[in-house]
Amino acid sequence: MKVAVTGGSGHVGANLVRALIDQKRQVRALVRKDTRGLEGLKIEKVQGEVTDKESLVRCFKGVHTVFHCAAMISIDSIDEPRVLETNINGPKNVVEACLECGVKRLVHFSSIHAFCSNPGDEIIDETRRLASDKNHFHYDRSKALGQLEVLKGVKKGLNAVIVNPGAVIGPNDYKISRMGQVLLDIYHGKFPVYPNGGYNWVDARDIVEGALAAEKMGRTGESYLLTGRWASFRELATIIQNCTGKNTARMVSPVWTASLAVPFALMKARITGEAPLVTPMAIKSIKMHRYISHMKAADELGYRPRPLEGTIRDTIEWFKEKGMLNEHSN
Repeated sequence: MKVAVTGGSGHVGANLVRALIDQKRQVRALVRKDTRGLEGLKIEKVQGEVTDKESLVRCFKGVHTVFHCAAMISIDSIDEPRVLETNINGPKNVVEACLECGVKRLVHFSSIHAFCSNPGDEIIDETRRLASDKNHFHYDRSKALGQLEVLKGVKKGLNAVIVNPGAVIGPNDYKISRMGQVLLDIYHGKFPVYPNGGYNWVDARDIVEGALAAEKMGRTGESYLLTGRWASFRELATIIQNCTGKNTARMVSPVWTASLAVPFALMKARITGEAPLVTPMAIKSIKMHRYISHMKAADELGYRPRPLEGTIRDTIEWFKEKGMLNEHSN
């Protein structure tokens, strides 16, 4: 049974493709330029992108299941047009291509950010309203509207299910994701202080297991939160120190102090062309989505995320194997 994966060279996608190969399934991946995450794997590759519907049709022909992982993650407002195009029109094109090609099942990877973070002191589950209006950050809004495009497809007869991961860490992070970079920066002592915030962290391998379960058991048109547990940056640093022996102890500062660095971070990003480390969205996001329930996925899909400590240990070990750790850093 042939399956197609968009975003297969990304962090979650690279783990998904490997899991599909382990299941002895035929994999066809939509690829652009950077295919490091897929090198050496026995899969079929189709050149294209989600903003090009014709390339999707080429990729999806003769395929039973499509896993749509491709997305653009950005905390910089300068990227808003591309984020909206990729994360809204991308799913729209995927849905149309699936319908045109007679795909039997679509598993769409959305995000916890598709759900409104307010009220922040209440538990978020799949009944929380979507962050679809314009007072939300562009990334959150794009994931919400992309999710709605999939639901439109369901109304047209598409058999689709949605999964909503938290902040992803874990092995096979070939391009070094934003959250993977956070772990590396903590390890290398690049945080002068830790802002008083954090994320709901989840292992990419657990997301893959949840998505594969959703393919088989998820109800059409339903969404499933695939999250782990919330931990502060200081707690992450403590776990890294316990795993590696590195001295990662730092002071914790109020979130508002990090906002003082925003103008300088944005100016540096514009000059160097690199992604800014701190933006207004980044500062807000570390205080969002703290209380999340993945009980629905647990009950219906058998979803059981592994302990955070094990994920961090495995991730640091993977970075070490790939030569990404500077052993002489403080």
